[in-house]
Amino acid sequence: EGGVEFAVAGRTVFRYNSEITPLPRSDIDSVYVRGGYIHPIHSPAGVLVTGDYPRDHLHHHGVWPSWTRTVFRGDTVDFWNVADRKGDVLPVALDSAWEGSVFGGFSARHRYVALTQGAPVDALNERWTASVYNVAGGERPYWLFELAVQQSTASSDPLVLPPYHYGRVAIRGREDWYGSENAVFLTSEGHDRATGNETRARWTYMGGTAEGGARGMAVLSHPDNFRHPEPVRIHPNEPYFVWAPSQLGEWSIQPDAPHRLRYRYVVFDGPPDAALLDRLWNDFAHPPVVEISTR
Repeated sequence: EGGVEFAVAGRTVFRYNSEITPLPRSDIDSVYVRGGYIHPIHSPAGVLVTGDYPRDHLHHHGVWPSWTRTVFRGDTVDFWNVADRKGDVLPVALDSAWEGSVFGGFSARHRYVALTQGAPVDALNERWTASVYNVAGGERPYWLFELAVQQSTASSDPLVLPPYHYGRVAIRGREDWYGSENAVFLTSEGHDRATGNETRARWTYMGGTAEGGARGMAVLSHPDNFRHPEPVRIHPNEPYFVWAPSQLGEWSIQPDAPHRLRYRYVVFDGPPDAALLDRLWNDFAHPPVVEISTR
């Protein structure tokens, strides 16, 4: 009810919350209610690796979509910091969900609502298409799922994105990974938390200790993504990161020119393995091509 859950061989991978989720604590203002995001995500050992409604930043939710600094119809609109009441991202519908021996998935829609025009006005329409693969890894088990995002203007007005250091599809880690020493980051270029912020990367890993062992997840960016290799925002204390193309300067989402993104997520137990993540990124970026000849 209110979402769809995916599993491989009976072990839960993640849940997509297609409707507004109940607030976990009574002291949370209703402005923070959210739907249309992925949480919880579990490792192959069944350990939780994402956070939801964390006490330090109530607007963070597992894997969630938001833009921060934008301009719509001349007004500055913030879809990320919802407590400012200038914008919000709302679920529209879970259009379909499917399962199979190779992969399962879902297709869902969200809308980005500007709250600066007097009455709420839709600025963007967003579609998520997710694929969860029947991959358990070998000696190093991992979950593998992919998220394709398409954002289109909801009217004839563009959404302008000025320079800013964070915003897009973000991921939040466990609440007990909060603190500069409690989460581990690694990028494809070898950067850690101290050196990785505002650098460009093909993949970024975040993890930490949970239930007696190392757990983590990596997000792989497809080379077709806008401004790839994308800049990354790695927070100095909070267990989250987000690809942030606006770090490289102003751009916009124009009518009749949808903005498309593809990310692949790898979730595993144990410390990060750069060689494994490089191989998986190459699988994602340069998949085998089959040509059928009639000769």
